[in-house]
Amino acid sequence: MVSSGDKIKIEKIIAEPEQEVYFDQVLLKADGGNVEIGRPVIDGAKVKAKVLRQAKDKKKIVFRYHSKNRYTEKKGHRQLFTEVEILEIK
Repeated sequence: MVSSGDKIKIEKIIAEPEQEVYFDQVLLKADGGNVEIGRPVIDGAKVKAKVLRQAKDKKKIVFRYHSKNRYTEKKGHRQLFTEVEILEIK
């Protein structure tokens, strides 16, 4: 759940920094005690956000080991992400 002014990391989207993007597939919207749940999405709801940066996250290590077979495998992975700032929720 997000509110105006929050900065969040999402999976990478195609957008330039400082560009405004709109998310129109809103699943849940809450204004105080008024909660609206979409089936599957809420019609007419939009979230306006500004792209702050595109980057890679910290490295995640995947290590596999089989004790009796002397098998080891080590892999690293850096996930791409987009950091956005929520400007407005309609």
